Amino acid sequence: MKKIVKQVAGIDVAQKELVVCLGKMYEGQDIDLCAYKTFANTAKGFLNLVAWVNKLTDCSVPVRYIMEATGVYHESLAYFLDDQGSELTIVLPNKISNYAKTLDTKTVTDKTASEAIARFGLERKLDCWKRPKKIFKTLRQLSRERGQVIDQRTMSKNQLHAEAAEAYPNKSTLDRVKKLITLLNKQEKEITAEIAEVINREQKLKHSVALLKSIPGVGVLTAAVVLAETNDFELVRNKRQLTSYAGLDVKEKQSGTSVRGKAKISKKGNKYLRKALHLPALTAIRHDQRFKSVFVRLVSKHGIKMKAVVAVQRKLLEMMYTIYKSQQPYDKKYLQNNEEELIQQEII
Repeated sequence: MKKIVKQVAGIDVAQKELVVCLGKMYEGQDIDLCAYKTFANTAKGFLNLVAWVNKLTDCSVPVRYIMEATGVYHESLAYFLDDQGSELTIVLPNKISNYAKTLDTKTVTDKTASEAIARFGLERKLDCWKRPKKIFKTLRQLSRERGQVIDQRTMSKNQLHAEAAEAYPNKSTLDRVKKLITLLNKQEKEITAEIAEVINREQKLKHSVALLKSIPGVGVLTAAVVLAETNDFELVRNKRQLTSYAGLDVKEKQSGTSVRGKAKISKKGNKYLRKALHLPALTAIRHDQRFKSVFVRLVSKHGIKMKAVVAVQRKLLEMMYTIYKSQQPYDKKYLQNNEEELIQQEII
C-alpha cells in the first residue's frame, strides 16, 4: 500500500453551503481525489465537515483545509477551523481561477471548483492562514464602513447637483437629499472618531501609526487602512508580495515581435489598499521631492500622468512597509545626506 504524504480538503464556499473535495497525495506524487460531499455553511455543518474528514483520512498525516476568500462567507468556517487547531490556507480567488484554466475541465460547477482547489493544495506549498488580531479586524470593519459612507455621500451630492440643475427642481426632494448628506457627514465624523479611539487604545498600534504618518501624504486614516488590511503587515513577507497583494503589481503581455501589450497594474488584489493610497500619492507628489522626481521622470517618459500616480502609490506603499520594518521615521533628507556622505568618502 502506497504511503500518504499529503492530505487536503478543498472547499468551495457559498453563502449557504460548503462543497468539499477530499484529496490525497501518495509517494511518487500520485494524486487521488477520493471523496466529495456538500455541507451547510452553519455551525452544525462545520462539525459534520470535520467529522467526515477525520473519518476518511489517515490520522498520522495532517489535513490541510483550503478555501477561497469569498467576501465574508468563508470567515465563520475559517475561525472555526482555527479554533480547532486545523491547518488552514485561504487563497485569493484569481489564483484558483487561473489554476483551474490549466486543467482539462470543460464544465464549471461547484464540484469541479472544489476539485481544483484540492488539486491546487496538493501540488503547491502554501502558507498557513493567520487570523487577524481583533484590533485590526475592528479597524478594517470601521475603515471599510467609512469608505462606504463616503461613497454614498458622493452619490448623494451628485444627485443633489443633478436635481438642483433641473428646470423645475422639486423642493421636497432637495430637502431630503440635503438631510441625507447631513446624516452621512455625521456618521463619517463618528466613525473617524471611533478609529482614532481604537488606535489610541493600544500603545504599539499608536506608535506604528505615528511612524507611518512621518511619510508625506500619509495620515491617520491611511495608516489605519494599510495596517488593518495587511493585519499589521503579517500577511506579507516582502515588498514584492505586498504590491501584489494590493493589486499594484505590473502585468505585461509580450510574444515575439507582433504581440506587445501595454503594461498595466493587475488590480487583482486588495482594492481597499489601492483606494486608500490615491489621495496620499497626490499629496506626496506635491510636497516631497523624492516622490515628485519619480512622478516627473515617469511622465516625461510616457506622458501618462495617472500611470505615474499609480507608480507613486506603489512606491508609497513600499515605503510604508520599509518604515514599519525598520522602525525608523521617514527622512526627507535621506538622499541628500547619502550624497554628502559619498562625497566626503571620496575626498578622504
